[in-house]
Amino acid sequence: MQTLDLALLKNFVIVAQTGSISLASQQVGRTQSALSMQMQRLEEQLGKRLFHRTGAGVRLTTVGERLVVHAEALLAQHDEMVMDMSGSALRGTVSLGCTEDYASAFLPQLLGSFCATYPDIDLRLVCAPSNDLRPQLQQRMLDMALVSLPSPEAEGVIRREQLVWVANDADPAILSAPILPLALSSPATLDYRAASSAMEAISRRYRVAYASNSLAGLLAIARSGHAISVLTRSAVPQDLCIIGDALPPLPAIGITLEVAEQRASLAVTTLSDHICSILPHL
Repeated sequence: MQTLDLALLKNFVIVAQTGSISLASQQVGRTQSALSMQMQRLEEQLGKRLFHRTGAGVRLTTVGERLVVHAEALLAQHDEMVMDMSGSALRGTVSLGCTEDYASAFLPQLLGSFCATYPDIDLRLVCAPSNDLRPQLQQRMLDMALVSLPSPEAEGVIRREQLVWVANDADPAILSAPILPLALSSPATLDYRAASSAMEAISRRYRVAYASNSLAGLLAIARSGHAISVLTRSAVPQDLCIIGDALPPLPAIGITLEVAEQRASLAVTTLSDHICSILPHL
């Protein structure tokens, strides 16, 4: 039976996560040729092809996908064993995905308390819409992500958030416009779908005058007074106003924390437990 080198498996996991020998070589501190030779040696030891190699990078074969699951679990167990035997502080790297509105509303408190408790855990934060974060989870480019669900009652929801209309005034002049200008994210997002459905339900004419997946962009447009936007209530900044009865009500949505691996590292599960325990009460 073959005995596999843990360092080799660790580099294999990094190549699998990045999908690129070039990017992985920068992370592990080896040349591309040296790392490529390592991956070839691992394939030779197992007698299996682990990667499909293309001009755009590498992607896992079916066997490679099976191996990365075992390798991640084994490396996590190894790290936990070393920490337990040495009595050292919890260490590791965790990549967290989050939408911009949740990042501004929740992360200062969530990460402030976590980083104070676990200063030796390195965090990598990726901000993007929920629809963009889920593929990164599936490809194991992220360890976990705070994402939105259309139903606040869905399984796994850890916090309920109300969508609200926001503008630079509680009674903005543009409410009297015959065609209401809106500033929304992309059509696949929950704020866009909720706003469109609410307008169509009362036959209110509207147009998406400004489209942006950037929270900063949507806030800037709302502040300018040229359009009305949609945010979660917790993400509304102090200088913007929530519009009440002048517009149709918007639905509530759910927030869940999705984790890429069932057998995640101790650092990942510790952050996951922290978020699930703190977020509902913020």
